Amino acid sequence: MVFSSSLFLIWFLPVFLITYFLVPYKYRNALALVASVIFYSWGAPKFIFVILGTTFLDFHLVKWMSGSKSKLQRRLLLTLSVSVNLGLLFYFKYSNFFVENLDAMLKVFGINGLHWSKLIMPIGISFYTFETVTYVVDVYRRVQAPLTRFWDYQLYIILFPKLIAGPIVRYHEIADQIVDRRAFETADNRFLGMFRFIIGLAKKVLIANVLGAEVDRIFALGPMNITTPTAWIGIIAYSFQIYYDFSGYSDMAIGIAKMLGFTFPENFNNPYTSRNITEFWRRWHMTLGRWMKDYLYIPLGGSRVKTKTRLFFNLWLVFLISGLWHGAAWNFIIWGGFHGLFLVLDRLFLIKFTEKIGKVPSVILTYFITLIGWVLFRATDLTQAWLYISKMFAFEGGFPAWRFDTQFWVILLVGAFFGFFGVIKGIENWQDSQLKVPYSTRKTLAGGIIALVLLVYCMASLTTSGFNPFIYFRF
Repeated sequence: MVFSSSLFLIWFLPVFLITYFLVPYKYRNALALVASVIFYSWGAPKFIFVILGTTFLDFHLVKWMSGSKSKLQRRLLLTLSVSVNLGLLFYFKYSNFFVENLDAMLKVFGINGLHWSKLIMPIGISFYTFETVTYVVDVYRRVQAPLTRFWDYQLYIILFPKLIAGPIVRYHEIADQIVDRRAFETADNRFLGMFRFIIGLAKKVLIANVLGAEVDRIFALGPMNITTPTAWIGIIAYSFQIYYDFSGYSDMAIGIAKMLGFTFPENFNNPYTSRNITEFWRRWHMTLGRWMKDYLYIPLGGSRVKTKTRLFFNLWLVFLISGLWHGAAWNFIIWGGFHGLFLVLDRLFLIKFTEKIGKVPSVILTYFITLIGWVLFRATDLTQAWLYISKMFAFEGGFPAWRFDTQFWVILLVGAFFGFFGVIKGIENWQDSQLKVPYSTRKTLAGGIIALVLLVYCMASLTTSGFNPFIYFRF
C-alpha cells in the first residue's frame, strides 16, 4: 500500500484518522500500532513477522543493556543487537548481489555456478533497520532512556507514516512524543499536517508520475536508440522525477505524523539550489546524511583525524556505503563513490572555485554533476550507464520535440521552476514561514482552497492513469 494509491486515500487514511480522533487518548498508540501492522501487512504479509520478531528481541536486549552496570556486558549487548539488525539487512538485501558476483567469479575459473534461490527483500528494510540501530546506540550513549513499554518501542519502529520510506527518524527525536504528545495534537497542527500531506501528494502524482512515464520510455529504448537531446531531456526529467517523488513522499509522511501529534525531521531543502556537492548533501535526504554523520562518519574519526588522507578516505568510504545502502548493485556503489569523490574535491579546491564564479554558475555546475550521478542511479547496470553518458556527449541526432506531448513540457517546466526557485532571495524564509503555526483565518482559508483543488486534481489523475510507481520502494 502506498500513500498515493486510491486504497490508501479513500479508505485506509480516512478510516484511520476518524477512528484515531474519536478514541480516548490512552488507546491512540495502540490504534496507531494496529494500523501500522495492517498497512505493512497489506503488501508484505510474511515479512511483518520479521519486523515483529526483531523488535521483540531488540527491546529486551536494549532493556538489559540499559540496566547493566558492566561496560563489557553493555558493549556485548550493543554488538549483538546491531549485528542482528545489520545481519538481516545484509541477508535480505545483499545476499543475491554477493552470490551473483561470486558465481560470476567462479565461472571465470571454470567452476560450476552456485545453486541459489533469489530472496525477496522486505519493503522498507533499509529504513527501519537504521532506526533500530539509532535506538540501541542512543540508549548505549545515554542520549535517551529506553522506552519502558514494548508496544511503544514497536510503534516507534513500525509507525506507518515513516515505515516504508522515511524520513529516517532517530530515536531521541521523537522518544518523548511516543510517550505523550497531547501538547501537539492541536487543530493547527492537524490542518498543517493535512495541507502538507496534500502538497506532497501533488508533487508525487501531478509532477513525478508525469515525468516518470516519459523517463521510463526513454530508458527502455536504450542509449543506442535515442538522440543526444533525448538523452539530456530524459535525465533532466529523471532528476525532477526522483526529487518530487521522494520529497513528495517525505512531505506526506511528515504531514500524516503532524496530524497525529508527531514532529518528524525535514528531509529535503531545495537541493538543486546547492552551490557544491557538500551543500547538496546537506539539502538532499537530510535524515540519511545526518544518520551517516552521527553513526558512521564520526565513529570513524570524522574530521578529527591526524591526516587529510584519512579525512578524505572517511568521506569517500561513508558515501561508498551510502551508495550500497541505496541498492545492491555496482551502479549504486559507483554512484556513492562518485559523490564521495566530489566531496573530497570540494575540500581540496571546488568550494573555493564555486565561491569565485558566483551563485548561479556554481548552482548550474553542481546540478550538472548531480545529473551525471543520476544516470548511474537510474541505469539498470554499469553498461547502460556508460552508454547513456556517452550518448549525452556524442552530440548526435536532432531535437526530438515530436516525442513529447504538451503536458510533459509543461510539467517539466513547472518541476524545474519549483526545483530552482529557492535560488531567489527570501524564498527559503517564505517557505519556512508556511510551515509554522498558528495560521491566521485568511491563511487557513487560502490553504484549504489550495489543498482542496490539488486533492481533486490528484484523485482525477490517479483515476485516469495506472502509472503510479514509487522509486524508493527499491531500497
